[in-house]
Order: sequence, then C-alpha cells, then structure tokens
Amino acid sequence: MSAGALPLADLTRFGFLTLPNYSLIAVSAAIEACRMANYVAGTEIYSWQVLTLDGAPARASGGLTLAPTVALDKAAALDILFVCGGIDIRRAINRTTREALRRLARRKVSLGSLCTGSFALAEAGLLDGYRCAIHWENLGAIREEFQGVDFVDDLFVIDRDRFTCTGGSAPIDMMGAFIEARLGRNVAERMSEQFVMERLRGGAEPQHAPLRSKGLRHPALEQAGALMAKTIGAPLTVAAVSARVGLSPRQLERLFRQHTGMGPAEFSMALRLDHARELLRQSDLAVTAVGVASGFVSSAHFSAAYRRRFGHAPRAERVATRAPAPIRPVPSVPLAESLS
Repeated sequence: MSAGALPLADLTRFGFLTLPNYSLIAVSAAIEACRMANYVAGTEIYSWQVLTLDGAPARASGGLTLAPTVALDKAAALDILFVCGGIDIRRAINRTTREALRRLARRKVSLGSLCTGSFALAEAGLLDGYRCAIHWENLGAIREEFQGVDFVDDLFVIDRDRFTCTGGSAPIDMMGAFIEARLGRNVAERMSEQFVMERLRGGAEPQHAPLRSKGLRHPALEQAGALMAKTIGAPLTVAAVSARVGLSPRQLERLFRQHTGMGPAEFSMALRLDHARELLRQSDLAVTAVGVASGFVSSAHFSAAYRRRFGHAPRAERVATRAPAPIRPVPSVPLAESLS
C-alpha cells in the first residue's frame, strides 16, 4: 500500500461498473470474496452493487448478464467504484463513460478497476501519476499510450485512492487485502480456503510469467529473456545481454538453442515482433510509431520482418483487427441467484 492510501478497514461498500464485454470471472471473484467474508464472519459487513450507466444489464464477454443491475446515478453510497472491463475495451468506452468517471472523481469517490477497466480510467485522465495494474496482455500497448501512468506487472495495486487489479482470480487476492485489514488474517484465509485456494497472493506478486511458456526455464535464460523484454524499444546486442547475465555469447547461444530451438538474436526479434502485434491490435499508435516502439529504426525493415513472422504486413494486421466482428445473438441469463 502506498503512502497516503485510504484505510482499507473502512472500505466496505463496493460498486462494480460493468462495461460491455466485461470479464465475468473478475467481477464474480470480487463479489464472491465479499460474500464469503460475510459468511465466515457471521455478519453482513460488505455490500456490493452491479452497475451500468443506464441500469440495463451489460453483456459479459461470455454472453451472460448479471442481475439485479442498477443505474450508476441511482447507486447507493459507495466507498469504491470499480470499473470492470474485458475484451474490446476501446469499444466499451465512450464520452458518456469518461464524463461519468470524471464526475465521480470530482466528488472524491475512490476509483478502481478490474481486468482492463484501468484503460477507462486512463482515458478519462484519472490515473496520471498513479501506479496501476492491468491484465498482462494489455500492458505493452497501454504503457506506450499513457506514459503518465506507471503501469506495473503486479497482481493488484493500491495507490492512495486508486485500487486497480488484473483479471481472472486476482480480484479475490485484492479483496483479501480489504478483508484482512478489517477482520484479520484468519478470516481472510478462511475466505480463500472456501474457494479451495492454496493461499492469498500479495499485490506485488507478478501476474504472469510469459517467458516460461516460451521455454525459458533455465535461470540464466529467464534473466536474459526478461532483459530483452525490458529493452524492446532499444534492443541490446547478444554480447551485451551475455555480459549482463554472466555468460559468454557462445554459452548463451547454446542455452537458447537447447531450450527454445532458436538463437538469442532470433528470440529477441520474436519478442519485438510479438510486442509490435500487440500494439497494432490494442493501441491507436501509427504503424511507424509501433515500429519505433518495437526497436526498428527502418520502416522497411519492420515491415519485412513482420511479414516474415506473421505472413502479412503490419498495416494488414490493424485492418483485420479493426474489422467489426459478426453479431451473434446470445440469450441473456440472469445470475442473481449466484449473488445471493
């Protein structure tokens, strides 16, 4: 928790502003943590409301809806409003959303987010100067776009009057911090045990280890891969990476080929191109700016490398990503029973 943060023990009334295509698991995880804390404590301490701007239930990314849903301007008093995002977060936010969030901030309502909801707060200018968490898949793009916000790889971040959390099960961990502050560690642990969780994680724990999924299971390779990922915009030479991890270039080459089937230079290029694809899909940066942010000095080099890896030019990636998805009717299923 940062200096100047609000006392967590005093925060018990939560609102969840569900945006179109929000992550149902993230919202349910936060709500269920509060419900279970009440159950374990034997008294109604925490309360929550599912909200939308107009009161009509928003459809989650899986096609389901939560009910009852209340209009934001009809909500009861809140200690924190969490903005709940999911996929296609850009399309889920409009001027009305941004203005509503700014009005709440002017009224000194504490704000938070789940999954990609941090993007909405950043677009409204409400995260400048704050440390912030967001789902790992969106980190690269949002860091480039909102450079006044300190986006980190933590599971959740509590920075003064901003409470930001990643997706999946991480909201249980964040709500565990509130529960522990008010009811003690024992109640928080009993809450997590009810969900068959091994333990509650701290906010500073990293949310994802994508490099391990790429074969970097050797300690020196993990260190080298992390260094490459941190210097995507200004890539280091293989010799420089080798020196930083205490190996010779030949040793690093042998380890990379043994564990990943490619050399360190190829691996670094793959990381940079994956980063570029993420920016093309999730940001509004110009294609040339994406190339620069991914460590390419020449637009021609960027385009050629991108085409070799993905089979099409960078610009084609953006056109395909921005094409409207076909609309498939999905029946709404009220989930009020699961929230009682």
